[in-house]
Amino acid sequence: MRMSSFDRTGLRRMLADGAASMALRLNDTQLDLLIDYLALLAKWNAVYNLTAVRDPAQMVTQHLLDSLAILPAFTKAKNVLDVGSGGGLPGIVLAIWALGDRPGMRVSMIDTVHKKTAFLTQVKAELNLSNVTVYSGRVEQLRVEPLFDVITSRAFADLSDFVTWSGHLMADQGRFIAMKGVDSPVEEAGLPPGWKIIEKVPLAVPGLNAERHLVIIQRSQAGE
Repeated sequence: MRMSSFDRTGLRRMLADGAASMALRLNDTQLDLLIDYLALLAKWNAVYNLTAVRDPAQMVTQHLLDSLAILPAFTKAKNVLDVGSGGGLPGIVLAIWALGDRPGMRVSMIDTVHKKTAFLTQVKAELNLSNVTVYSGRVEQLRVEPLFDVITSRAFADLSDFVTWSGHLMADQGRFIAMKGVDSPVEEAGLPPGWKIIEKVPLAVPGLNAERHLVIIQRSQAGE
């Protein structure tokens, strides 16, 4: 499905159908906010190059549905950090979902590129996302309290760097949820000491003919 312009009705229908095919129930407010976000992403992208994807219909598949596919892994999350959030993926999508399904959940996002965090701050303001916090800078230099029970990323860095740079922000019983494409045993074998992969979850994204999976990482127990 391709659209040369921002056909809000068609994009919303495409999003709703895709979510339903993944057994995700989004209410009207969530659907409207996701399309509002997509409109802002498309508008800002024309100037700031937030994503290489230009076609709004492809954005629905490659950005919104791709991010929505991870929601089952976040059903118990309370305080989430999205590292290298870029244009807000998956952080903004998680925050919009949480407004309806996890009203107590907080979503923080961090990126080193000022134009990207400026965009995220604008999205927060225009969509009234009171559960969002935006940080500019390097994650290894971030110091905040309370610590996060989930730290996530989407194509941010290899697993070793991801864990090394942001592990100091993880609560004791917290976990990393990394969005990945192809399975990479070599990358996974390079995790720093004290951390282990506890699960790999394959994802099926409607309309996306590409491998996707989540890598879930926790601290190792003594003796492991």
